[in-house]
Amino acid sequence: MFIETTNALVFKKGYETLKIEPWGKDSFRVRSTVEPEFSNKVWALTEKVDLGNAKIEKDDSGVTISNGKIKAHVNNGGVVTFYKDGKQILHEYFRSYDPSATKESCCTKVINRQWQGIIGGDFKLTVRFDPNDDEKLYGMGQYPTPYLDMKGCSLELAQRNSQISIPFAISNLGYGFLWNNPAVGTVNFSKNITEWTAESTKEMDYWITAADTPAKIIENFTSVVGRAPVLSKDYLGFWQCKLRYRTQDEVLTVARKYKEMGIHLDVMVIDFFHWPRQGDWCFDPEYWPDPKAMVDELHAMGTKVMISIWPSVDKKCSHYYDMLDKGFLVRTERGTNQTYDFMGDCLTFDATNPEARKYVWEIVKKNYADYGIDMFWMDNAEPDYNVYDYGNYRYYLGTALSCSNIYPQMYSQTFYDGMKAMGKKDFVNLERCCWVGSQKYNNVLWNGDVQSTWECLRTSICEGLNIGLAGIPWWTTDIGGFMYGNPENPKFVELLERWFEWAVWSPILRLHGDRDPHDTPPLDKDPERGYGGGYLYTGRPNEIWSYGPEAQKIMEEQIKLRESLIPYTSKLMEEAAANGSPVMRTMFYEFPEDEKCWDLKDQYMFGSDYLVAPVLYAGATSRKVYLPEGKWENIHTKEVVEGGKTIEVSAPINQIPVFLKK
Repeated sequence: MFIETTNALVFKKGYETLKIEPWGKDSFRVRSTVEPEFSNKVWALTEKVDLGNAKIEKDDSGVTISNGKIKAHVNNGGVVTFYKDGKQILHEYFRSYDPSATKESCCTKVINRQWQGIIGGDFKLTVRFDPNDDEKLYGMGQYPTPYLDMKGCSLELAQRNSQISIPFAISNLGYGFLWNNPAVGTVNFSKNITEWTAESTKEMDYWITAADTPAKIIENFTSVVGRAPVLSKDYLGFWQCKLRYRTQDEVLTVARKYKEMGIHLDVMVIDFFHWPRQGDWCFDPEYWPDPKAMVDELHAMGTKVMISIWPSVDKKCSHYYDMLDKGFLVRTERGTNQTYDFMGDCLTFDATNPEARKYVWEIVKKNYADYGIDMFWMDNAEPDYNVYDYGNYRYYLGTALSCSNIYPQMYSQTFYDGMKAMGKKDFVNLERCCWVGSQKYNNVLWNGDVQSTWECLRTSICEGLNIGLAGIPWWTTDIGGFMYGNPENPKFVELLERWFEWAVWSPILRLHGDRDPHDTPPLDKDPERGYGGGYLYTGRPNEIWSYGPEAQKIMEEQIKLRESLIPYTSKLMEEAAANGSPVMRTMFYEFPEDEKCWDLKDQYMFGSDYLVAPVLYAGATSRKVYLPEGKWENIHTKEVVEGGKTIEVSAPINQIPVFLKK
């Protein structure tokens, strides 16, 4: 039955209550529960928005609620259909030829909203929609897949190294859909059905918006989940990083050489195991005897300092038993009391506990921030587990199955809240994972520990574009890939050069990687004093001079190009803060009326002005580029080309095709 309410459509049938209400411009929040009441959780919908003034109409077929461009109709059986400007865009799965029917007319007993009770409490929830033929779907965060269009894909809704689940999809039919639930689950964008599943939850919660362009969809979306602040030009130059600098002398030697070369480092990064043991959250004093002096010297060069932090807590570290007694660690439900075993026997700190976040920040402040460390690299932020057995972990917020996807956002909140409390305003932190709305916590995302292959380079393009469509404008990648690149291998050097040329046209230019072989002798052979500092392995050098004079020259030229773009890139960061626009934009974002642009995954727009076409195959010295209608200037040759066609463009080893829209 339908219940009379103000500014919302409420339908009750059996044990279930369905509620549809305006939630921002041309948008609805849709919830359902079989509990007595709805929870008060907003999850990703954190921003204050205009709840609108809904128009509700009832007839023999059911009830309709309208909010601007979007309309929802609930039939007498509780099945929901959405319309944009009067045209159907999404319809819940229901096998009946009679739209006013109140019962399923076929025998499969597969229904639109299925609640399956879990012994002991919550429900497994499956929500089904009929697919739209010829529909294209984009966004969803970052998945290691070579697809830009996610239609036909089956995606795990869970966080892993190199996988970031942000369950927001944009349709070419003119709508955006957010699964507003941090539970572990899956989504299948199949040909015959669209199916969203939460493994453990108490209620269905999703948000849907309608708009005429992808840009307007993202504007509506980010207005309800939050936007990144303006990213200062101080971070838009070159970041230097490697796995791993073992001592402060190594860090300063590299920074001094860049200074002598006349190359400005915006950021110098200190990677993992500068600490004695995981969970100590401090410099190993044997190898980092005077961190403040190191930071002061780097600051004098105009370089900011970033330090790596992990959420893992070794049982031999200085804080383990105190954190265990206070209940600040993730629990296991069965088996051994361990979540992570890389270089130690560890549990993970429970970032969903606000007191645990404060506890960790006080240690980090004392041992890093008070020395002048500017930025934090939140690595292993998913968090990384020995086994991704989500049914075996429990947080302060609930079972991992019910809320694990929000962990990286709360992990980043540890540093965001702490730095805000210190009075910092213009700061940036790097993180390996996130969830919906994480952009408002000043996070730069990167695509994790990807391999040094051409396949991973091609996949990275799609990842960067889709995560931008999921609301994350600040994104980067390990130039050259993270794993298995050998500086003495000419084939890898070519890949690195092409990767670097592409990364110039991404939000953040960051050189990082674990370079083979691991033949650098350790500085310390006693693991009992901890794996940090000099004991743990390190990769080969990863500075621009590490790859030979030809590669160095190319990278120097590319750094100069990047620096010349800073005024333009700064404007893109202002746009991202104003309306949620990604910095790397799919072709269809800028040219939604051009059908061909909806199928292009190997070229993109850097803001509104520059068309970027990376070289993505070994040995290639040219590539095909599609130019939409209009005039386009090749930035290298200054030739002006008429668009509306595909052309072959020269791409010598020191440059990739880039065109300026005239």
